[in-house]
Amino acid sequence: MSPDRKAAAWIGVLYIIGTAGMVLSAVITNAVVSGPAYLAQVAAQPNQVAVGALLLLLAGLALALVPVVFWPVGKRYSETLAMGYVVFRGAIEGVTYIVGALCWLLLIALSKEPDAGPLAGFVRTTETVIWDQMIAIPFVLGGLMFYVLLYQSRLVPRWLSTWGLVGAALYIVAPLGSMFGLSLGFVMAPLALQEMVMAVWLIAKGFNPSAIAPESAGDRPRWRARASTASGSAA
Repeated sequence: MSPDRKAAAWIGVLYIIGTAGMVLSAVITNAVVSGPAYLAQVAAQPNQVAVGALLLLLAGLALALVPVVFWPVGKRYSETLAMGYVVFRGAIEGVTYIVGALCWLLLIALSKEPDAGPLAGFVRTTETVIWDQMIAIPFVLGGLMFYVLLYQSRLVPRWLSTWGLVGAALYIVAPLGSMFGLSLGFVMAPLALQEMVMAVWLIAKGFNPSAIAPESAGDRPRWRARASTASGSAA
């Protein structure tokens, strides 16, 4: 199996691990950290919140590794877009996941303090803002760079990268709506579904072999140089 084929398979696996970790983390923790009595609920079920935080860290690590694994392939076509993907979806979004998990762990510690209500409220508000609004910024910016690169390079079918572009554009509507008290989480569904379809595609088929040919953007100068040298020698 070629390095590019391995990279495609790993990207698909990491997408699935990251998505599964996020979903399981939300399922485990939402009932505990929501509602007006969340601090008492956290105090009663600290292990549940801790497991949710660990799952969130696992999800963040898996998703942050996706642009790192993609970098050797993506830089052949556009170093700017590939690096932007690493920065936004790898570094910034990864840090956001860590901060979110730390907020949950802080709630566990604060739930044991009798007078920690105001500080716990601040932590809970911070965690809510992170997930409802802030994480969408690096997520969408990185996603748009990724799918523009995929569209231009044809590493995956264009219907798949176009789906990702439309999904990323719709995704930002939900956090913007939440600022005005609107619940628009359903607009996130197209991108979530697209990522799972793309993950399965990459595991099963990998990148488009014709797009990884020697004439790809990153190899074209060297390939042309070799061709010119051969022509000169023949003459």
